[in-house]
Amino acid sequence: MLLSVFALLSMPAFGAAGAAPAHIEENLSQARLAGKGTYTWFGLAIYEAELWVGDKGYRTDLPFALELRYARKLDGVKIAEASADQMEKIGAGSAVQRAQWLDKMKTIFPDVKEGTRISGVFVPGGGARFYLDGKALASVPDPEFARAFFGIWLDPATSARSLRAALLKHAGAR
Repeated sequence: MLLSVFALLSMPAFGAAGAAPAHIEENLSQARLAGKGTYTWFGLAIYEAELWVGDKGYRTDLPFALELRYARKLDGVKIAEASADQMEKIGAGSAVQRAQWLDKMKTIFPDVKEGTRISGVFVPGGGARFYLDGKALASVPDPEFARAFFGIWLDPATSARSLRAALLKHAGAR
């Protein structure tokens, strides 16, 4: 459910020749689109997701960005709750950590409507930065939270395996 809610939130707009949105380019030098896909729930499109990586590709020790463009209206608290549920499903964090993370996400994620974009930037060793429609939204300086959060989509144990495969399709180094 979290994947569905979060995915609806962010679908990036492309510039000329598929250039990265400015807020992603600011965080990733030589950003390029590694892959994209749509998250659906019972056949209903929830969001379009895009994974942006730097010139060395996707690695958990390098920065990357995940942008979701929502396909429908969703409540921010529901997005946070779905995210926490997915973190638990992939085995991330303890129950106490997930409760703390849920509280934090409830303060970060706004209600969204069709076309709203939420981007998350993974900062190795530094946590995560979030953007709403390209504008700074929040930073969470917790590396464990960041690993758990992005694991919702990128961990091998994700419940959205086909979306993971689509995101990582061209994620290797160039």
